[in-house]
Parts: sequence; structure tokens; C-alpha cells
Amino acid sequence: MLEKRIASKMLIAAELSDKDTVYEIGPGLGTLTKELAQNASKIIAIEKDPAMVKILKETTKELLNVEIIQADALKVALPQDRYKVVANLPYYLTSPAIRMFLEAQNKPEIIVFMVQKEIAQRICAKPSNMSILAVSVQFYAKVKIISIVSKSSFWPRPKVDSAIIQIMPKKELPSLDHDLFFRIVKIGFKQPRKQLGNNLSAGFNFTKDKIETWLGKNSLQPTQRAQTLSVEDWIALTNSFLEA
Repeated sequence: MLEKRIASKMLIAAELSDKDTVYEIGPGLGTLTKELAQNASKIIAIEKDPAMVKILKETTKELLNVEIIQADALKVALPQDRYKVVANLPYYLTSPAIRMFLEAQNKPEIIVFMVQKEIAQRICAKPSNMSILAVSVQFYAKVKIISIVSKSSFWPRPKVDSAIIQIMPKKELPSLDHDLFFRIVKIGFKQPRKQLGNNLSAGFNFTKDKIETWLGKNSLQPTQRAQTLSVEDWIALTNSFLEA
């Protein structure tokens, strides 16, 4: 069960108004659902477990603006109108849920998730600690950690601390070949402990001279490692790929 004060932090991060439609994934017993219902126009709560759906319907029966859908959250059709997403996500849903919303044709205005602290830190990482996950999310959105939440704030108590993260999808994405962008990123991170130049050379079958020229045009060194590059660096590499 989520403490009310933590739910309040999530609502503030979501910048809710009484005109908002909110998607909630995995509402559980409805603690967060009730708080959302008091601050937004409509709540669409997606719960896969039929037993939990039965409990949720009972705990929210007096809330006329709550719609409960029993379904796999990753397979539900998303709204065509404006909406926001607020959820206390289980670990296994974090990456696929973020990807689904950020790659959706109609993206949410704001996403606020409670996730494991370690995952939140990976998503919001800066150069020197970047990962494929960080690059992928930050390509599509601005991200920040709102608050670290101690495991003692939950019942039953989990084994690890959590964090509230705010994800703001970008209204305009860089004009480039997205498939090529993610291909370059994936190859660059293929063996994170190896130097960037070696990964790219092996992945694209480029000579070392060609790699040095390509990286040099973007003020990068072959000896760098992928985790030191910013999203802007990967964009620059993509845009200059045909010149390599």
C-alpha cells in the first residue's frame, strides 16, 4: 500500500488539473487511484489481475470518475485525446511501459512513475553514466527524479528503495533516421567496457581511420566509451553517418 503523502508528491509531479484524463497502470488496492480521482476529471485504471479488479471496484465504487479496465496494460488502446499517465509500476513493466507511451502516436503530456531507485537513476543518468535505457528515454523526453522514496513507505515493505520520476515527452523530435540512430546507439553500447571506436568499427565494418574521421567530425575520440556520450552526441553521429 502506498502512503498518502507519497501519492501527493506524484500528483504534484503530474501537474494535474480537474480537466485531465489520467491513465493508471496496476492500481492495486486503489490508494493512488482515490487521490487521482479527487484531482482529475477521469481516471482509467488498468489492472490485469481479476481478483484485484474485484477489490478495486469495491474500494472505488463511490468514485464516479473512475473507469476500471481488466486488461494487460501493454495491450490497451491509448486515448486519442490529451491524457497523462501516473502509476506505481512493478519492475518488469518499467521499460516496456515507458517505451509504449513514448513511441505512441498520441503521447501523454506527462508521465509520472514510481519505479525502483536504481532504474530511476539509470533513466535519468548523465554522460559518464549513460546506458541504452537512458539514451532511449532521453531521446524522446526530458526526465528528472522528483523524490527518492524509502522502502519503509510501503506495506508490505519491498527489498529496495523507489523513486518518483517525471517524464515529459518532447513535442518535437530531432529530424533524423530514427532506426539508424538506435542502430548506432545499440552498436556503440554492444560491449560497454570496450572503447567506442572498437565497437563502431566492428559493428559497421569500418576501418579505424574511417572511425577516427567520423568521430573527429563530432569532437569525439575513439578511446571514449559509450556511456560518456550525450544524446546530442548520438544525434550528431547519426546525422554525419553518410559522411563517414
